Amino acid sequence: MATHSQGHTSPTTGEKIRRVVSAGSVTGDSVRNLSGDDLGNIQEIMLDVNDGSIAYAVLSFGGFLGMGDKLFAVPWQALTLVQDEEHFLLDVDKKKLENAPGFDKDNWPDFSDPSWGQGIHDHYGTTPYWQRGGQQGQGQQGAGGTARRGV
Repeated sequence: MATHSQGHTSPTTGEKIRRVVSAGSVTGDSVRNLSGDDLGNIQEIMLDVNDGSIAYAVLSFGGFLGMGDKLFAVPWQALTLVQDEEHFLLDVDKKKLENAPGFDKDNWPDFSDPSWGQGIHDHYGTTPYWQRGGQQGQGQQGAGGTARRGV
């Protein structure tokens, strides 16, 4: 698991100062739900190179010892970093994740297809990043007061 520092607090305003980490530092991080169930690990971070947005995290889930894992694209804004415990939070139960549109490691979808992306966002109840306009990187607060990364 990657180490995520707490960031710094401004001595004058008391506000948390933005942190920037490499995509590689979050690959391999675990993802859990609100019940604490292990939902898998982040395998990849998918970027929209046209506007610089982090579009999706690719989550590996459901296999045994790395075999038979199914991959799922999860909208980046659906994930919240729990810094104190160094994992990500995804507010879905295991059944919802199991029923999400998934793919295998040898047959990746076209992440730039808007209709495919809309289906992913519909499943997780999020607004597609390309429709949010102007919210890139605003650091919205996620569950439990932890900062949400890369909106």
